[in-house]
Order: sequence, then structure tokens, then C-alpha cells
Amino acid sequence: MPSYEGSDGATLHYDVVGGDSDPIILLAGGAARHPSYLGDLAGLSESHQLIVPHLRGVGRSPMRVVEERGSYWSQADDIERLRIDLGLDRVVVVAHSAGTRLAIAYAAQFTKSLARMVLITPPATYLVGEASDADILSQKRQGDLVFESAFAALAAGPLVTDDAGYNAWQQQTAPAGYAQWGAKEQSHAQIGNWSLAATKAYFSVSPPTNLALRLEDISAPVLVLAGAEDCLTGLAPVVALAGLFPSGVAEVIERSGHYPWVEQPLAFRRAIDAFLEA
Repeated sequence: MPSYEGSDGATLHYDVVGGDSDPIILLAGGAARHPSYLGDLAGLSESHQLIVPHLRGVGRSPMRVVEERGSYWSQADDIERLRIDLGLDRVVVVAHSAGTRLAIAYAAQFTKSLARMVLITPPATYLVGEASDADILSQKRQGDLVFESAFAALAAGPLVTDDAGYNAWQQQTAPAGYAQWGAKEQSHAQIGNWSLAATKAYFSVSPPTNLALRLEDISAPVLVLAGAEDCLTGLAPVVALAGLFPSGVAEVIERSGHYPWVEQPLAFRRAIDAFLEA
């Protein structure tokens, strides 16, 4: 497995998916979920080489004693080190869910290193004034007992102290992340474990209070992909996030929840391919 040196000298690892053309750095969410759940983003690796970091405390990358090094704000330094190690003048960053926090932190701190950015179903209420409409979207699923149980567990939160309990809670809440809970979705939900310690470290440092204003300095094109039925992030704040970037656009994937490349792969690819090839 390829590796590089992080900002504090730690040896960090990454996967390479696909050929050697048009590399993209692909950031997993979770937070702190093993990136295997991303797969190849519905075949995106056929046209782009996907460089998929194992973030600190996840997979092959170690968690250092200093918890703050694992925060998404601090790990932006690691992504910049990875860009340099890859020999790229500027980099395309694609990120999912909580991984978009790291992508945005990177874009804010290393603006000139960013060529393009794709944010897939990002949490956005920490940046925009638009309230989440996840509860409203969830009302459309009333009567779906599996969904209702998962959404209630999600609202209650993970009252656990170890990885086994944390992963069990993630599986309990998984149906809330998809617009449908069929065989395809159930199979996907089983891929990629979470690290509780890495999750805590990921959120151990708050971003600057003026982060939303700093996004105005990001001139690179930004695509925000929202799931029309995403009961994790909601829809309205995700769409609103695109407006914070000077060259930001939002695309809504219909009949999709939090994982559009799994739920609606054709629509997902049409949107991301058009953006990356523009």
C-alpha cells in the first residue's frame, strides 16, 4: 500500500483505485469510516485515478497520541503533503459526508492548491443559516417501521464506549441513510467499519468562526451534490452551501438519500462527469 509522510512525520497510507490518468483525491466520511465503502464511485475510476487516503486512526494510518492531529481542520495539512508527494501542482478533491468537512478545511487553508472540488451530501448547517429539513423529509417515510426505528436511533445518538458498540449503532441507524432499503442498500451498508477514537479526534478542533466567510476566497469550481431524500443532512442546507462559493453549483439527485453513487449511479455519474470534464 502506498504511503507518504504526514505533517508531523507520521507514515500515512492511501489506496489507488483505477489507472494513472487525471488523479483525484477522494475523502471518505463517517466520520472515520474505512474508505472501502466508497468503492470506485460508480465506475469513476475508469476515467480518473482515485487516490483514497486512510485518514488518521482509520485503516492502515495510525492515530498519534496528540488527538488534535486527527481533527479534520489539522488533517488538511496531511492532504497538502499528499498533493506534494503525488507531484500535483493543483488537485481535484472529491469528498463524501463528513469527509467534506476536511475537503472544505483544505480548500480554506490551501486555496491555491485546489483545482476543483466535489462535495457529496455534505453536512452544511455548521456553515449556512438554512436549518436542516431532515425531519420534514423523514415524515414522507412514516409507516416504514424499519426506517422509523433507524431514524429514532439516529436521533438518540450513540451511547457507546467502544468500537463494537459504535459500529453496532451505525448498523442500527443505516436504513435512515438511504431512500430505499433494498438488497443493494443493505449490502452497501455492511462495507467499511468506523473507528470511535478517530471519530472523536476528527471533531476535536473547531474550525475558525469565520470559515463561512473564508469560502468566498475559493475561486476553484465547486459542485455540491445533494440527495433529494437525504434524511441525514437534509436537502435545503446542502443546496444552500453551494452559494457560499464564488463558483459553486448544486445538483440534486432525485430518489436518493445519503449515498447517490449507490442509489442512483447513472444520475450521479452524469452530474459528476459533466462537472469534472467541463
